[in-house]
Amino acid sequence: MSALRAQVEQPVRLFATSREAEQLVAGILAARIRSNPASVLGLATGASMIGVYRELARMHPAGGLSFARVTTFNLDEYCGLAAGDPSGFAAYMDRNLFDHVDADRRRLHLPEGDDAGPARYEAAIAAAGGIDLQLLGIGRNGHIGFNEPGSQGTSRTRVVELAPPTLAANANDFPTGVAMPRKAITMGIETILSARRIVLLATGAAKAKALAGALEGEAGPHNPASFLQQHPDVTVVCDLAAAAELRNIPKIENSHA
Repeated sequence: MSALRAQVEQPVRLFATSREAEQLVAGILAARIRSNPASVLGLATGASMIGVYRELARMHPAGGLSFARVTTFNLDEYCGLAAGDPSGFAAYMDRNLFDHVDADRRRLHLPEGDDAGPARYEAAIAAAGGIDLQLLGIGRNGHIGFNEPGSQGTSRTRVVELAPPTLAANANDFPTGVAMPRKAITMGIETILSARRIVLLATGAAKAKALAGALEGEAGPHNPASFLQQHPDVTVVCDLAAAAELRNIPKIENSHA
């Protein structure tokens, strides 16, 4: 066991299906908003988050869940896309969540990849009082946000080159014949770890190796998600497929309690 992992035991919540895992994560976010309607949330994108956002959108009218005072900061965005590009993460968030709830557009933030963008984003997070709850996915190579292997634990928001596995995994988000951006702006590892609570969602067999390395391997830049071992309040929510390579598999949960 690594020295870092010995310091913090990360709770892992295991569900039989990805849908159950997504619903649990949506429930965690909803509970945070209900306990503090002015919560500051760090949000993620990707296929694994769509079910989470659909469930939150359902809760908005069905359960009276209001986003009116919530402030959000997205993890990352591609560089060089035109405003409103349907392949960008701003459009993704509108499509899957923001267009379906009572969010205040002035409180919704995505990073911008111009020269001053990283410093401006860090300053905006600080001005909001920091992130209360940060939602994360995990890439097949262990990336969180767009912090690719080799990213340092001290990294802050910055522009990065996307690794080939990330380019391959995300290529289908762009129309055929349209070149995918090779650069993105992302919160850094230290920025992510500054959140007061972190929830990581991992679903599907393609995430199994990266998840096992993040939770049970040595912490370091080879698997950026492994730096989460340093954080005192991380919840990992996964399905059976994503947990397939864990040595210590928790009991499957049968409810969302």
